[in-house]
Amino acid sequence: MTRPMLPSRIMTTALAAEAAGVAPATIRDWRRRGLLIPCGGTPRRPLFRMEDVAAAQAAAKPRRKRERT
Repeated sequence: MTRPMLPSRIMTTALAAEAAGVAPATIRDWRRRGLLIPCGGTPRRPLFRMEDVAAAQAAAKPRRKRERT
């Protein structure tokens, strides 16, 4: 059985995690939090665009706390 080829900018959860340098659980967390919206696939096997993964990664970065004076 052969897998259909995905366009180079469309990724599975595992590929998106590898591209972002995070664990697949992090991709699923970003999706749950609404930072990453699937562009297709099925509910159990979502597909993500590379641009959306990069945007979610930027939005999820922890911010430094300001020091009180």
